[in-house]
Amino acid sequence: MASTIGRFLKKLRPYTIKKGLKYLKHYGVKEFFVRLSERIEPEEVPYEPWYEKHKASEETLKKQRDVKWQNPPVISVAVPVWNTPPAYLTEMVESLLRQSYPYFELCVVNASPENREVSRILADYAAKDSRVRVIDVTENAGIGGNTNIALESVSGDYTGLLDHDDFLSPDALFEVAKAIKETGADVIYTDEDKVDEKGTTHFQPALKPDFSPDLLRSNNYICHFLVVKTSLVRMVGGLREGFEGAQDHDFLFRVTEKAEKIVHIPRILYHWRTHSASTADNPDSKLYAYESGVRAVEEHLARCGVKGTVSQTVDYGFYKVVYPVTGHPLVSIIIPNRDNAATLKKCLDSVFEKTTYDNYEIIIAENNSTEEETFRYYEELKKNPKVKVVTWDRPFNFSAINNYAVTFAKGDFLLFLNNDVEVLTCDWLEQFIGNTARPEVGITGCRLYYPDGTIQHAGVIIGIGGIAGHAFLNMKKEYTGYMHKAAIQLNYFAVTAACMMVKRSVFEEAGGFEEELTVAFNDVDFCLRVRQMGYYIVYDPYIELIHYESKTRGAEDTEEKVRRFQSEIEFMRTRWIDILKKGDPFYNPNLTLSKWNYSLKA
Repeated sequence: MASTIGRFLKKLRPYTIKKGLKYLKHYGVKEFFVRLSERIEPEEVPYEPWYEKHKASEETLKKQRDVKWQNPPVISVAVPVWNTPPAYLTEMVESLLRQSYPYFELCVVNASPENREVSRILADYAAKDSRVRVIDVTENAGIGGNTNIALESVSGDYTGLLDHDDFLSPDALFEVAKAIKETGADVIYTDEDKVDEKGTTHFQPALKPDFSPDLLRSNNYICHFLVVKTSLVRMVGGLREGFEGAQDHDFLFRVTEKAEKIVHIPRILYHWRTHSASTADNPDSKLYAYESGVRAVEEHLARCGVKGTVSQTVDYGFYKVVYPVTGHPLVSIIIPNRDNAATLKKCLDSVFEKTTYDNYEIIIAENNSTEEETFRYYEELKKNPKVKVVTWDRPFNFSAINNYAVTFAKGDFLLFLNNDVEVLTCDWLEQFIGNTARPEVGITGCRLYYPDGTIQHAGVIIGIGGIAGHAFLNMKKEYTGYMHKAAIQLNYFAVTAACMMVKRSVFEEAGGFEEELTVAFNDVDFCLRVRQMGYYIVYDPYIELIHYESKTRGAEDTEEKVRRFQSEIEFMRTRWIDILKKGDPFYNPNLTLSKWNYSLKA
């Protein structure tokens, strides 16, 4: 803790104090201190030494330089320059000339030719190395316009975008070229971090997932380093006017909409410099960018033929998309239950009292209850035309019970719900339907809290704990998590069936839950099969419930239960060995599998 406070105090300068006051005004006192406490929590694995350990060594770079390429792709790097501080400009150009991959060109558009120092630096580099090309323009057309001039002049097979005050790792282009040769991708992006003004201190690594369409709608998580096939750049027309500050987000939507293959390289290859005028360190410096971001998402949805309302969240650069309900579809809410009438009543009362959507039915799957109170409550429930009680009189098997209950369901959407949850969000069904009804989506999950207000579920990560585990488990509900991922819509490989909506057609296509998995991992297995069929799984944090966590089943504390749990682990390892070996594509291989907080892998 002392080292954390020390790091925090070390960053206190007039500029950071001023920045903090802006955030205080933006968030308000309570929320500001919540965000501050989350930001200053200690790093479990300090990033700077981790980066030094994982960056390309001189030996690795030498081997890369010695590679004999057959038909190497030429990568053009486009950079708009305008009154760049000389030290930043020099470091940017030098980062290209130090590349272990030689087949590139650097296309610089200099919109400040009257700046003698900038012009001299660029002219010197162009004279020394023919791969450096400089285009002087007399009128500054802004970042987008200047970048487009560079894009029109490139001659390489692929084009990368680099900001004038940032720089690349020396292996960046090698890794990109390697990915191109191995996959034929037409869009490639890498991980990145931030550096201080001197370019020597590395912090805030952005360790990204593979392509996640819902995450891209929530935030421009791809950002840097982006490389796109030049023919695709020209097909979409480069950057567009009217999206100032979010032109790269708009560009990303347009190229990913047309791309045949998108590849993510999970290595820190781009370094985003922070200074007072940079959005990397001071989002308040470009507030107009976030309005542009809303328009970028809106126009992307329109091109995709998707209805949705886009708004900014309280966090700069992060967006919320609400998908409207089309028509008036019936939702079948399926709840397995054994005794614990008070628990079931609490759950159902929250459904009846909170739910604003009216077209739903509830199917209670009764399983071996013995308490009279339970059956009295069932009789009471039967008076409600929305409720049906069906009986599964065999031993407990979560998969079989739910599959059985579905045979009584009439809805086009199935909502699997534990009996030990409490609904908090009034429009939960509308949000569930809006997301799940999208043609590309098969399943939608939500955010669940423990009764003490900590997070119980914010998505499932494959590989955590050996098979799968919940993201951000036990994190304070006020926190937003790594890169705000607990608080925005994104894609996962799995979500929990404690509260999960599925299209009925998708459920039937997948064959329902795997009945060999009687208790554990049946929801994970089901989600993996649905994803294997090509459907996305969406995590929607705006749907919130309290989960009182398996009150009716008890702990795994007998020899029989332990043996059953081990057999289910083996089942999952056998069926999903490829994914477990390769890793969850919606996670990042540089992140730990031993914890749930997106901390670095040691």
